[in-house]
Amino acid sequence: MITVQNTINASIEKVWDFWITPKHIENWNTAFDNWYTSYAENDLKVEGKFRYKMTSKDKNEHFDFEGIYVKVEKFRLIEYKLSNNRIGSIHFEDLGESVKITEVFEPNKTDSESMQKQWCQDVIDNFKKYTEKF
Repeated sequence: MITVQNTINASIEKVWDFWITPKHIENWNTAFDNWYTSYAENDLKVEGKFRYKMTSKDKNEHFDFEGIYVKVEKFRLIEYKLSNNRIGSIHFEDLGESVKITEVFEPNKTDSESMQKQWCQDVIDNFKKYTEKF
């Protein structure tokens, strides 16, 4: 399993809202400057689906990042299963004036674990920048 984390200087309510709301997801969910999330849907409930369409800025490439939720505890935990059956979880730890987010996920078999860890860390770092900016 791969683990990444960051601490966001915002309330748990704001962090949760920005993490789960499609209009916010489209603004922070990227790891590379030449890619963006062109579409996001999110039905945050057990057996609810999520799908983020990742698109290169030159529009020559795209892929869907999608799965279903298997456990949801508001302001605490989101567990998911991706369309390729890999599993993951996001833990939210309310520290009062900040929130520690820890994501743990099963790596895919085709990319190096270090690349996958860096990609996910970059996404969480972008989430921090975006959330603290507003």
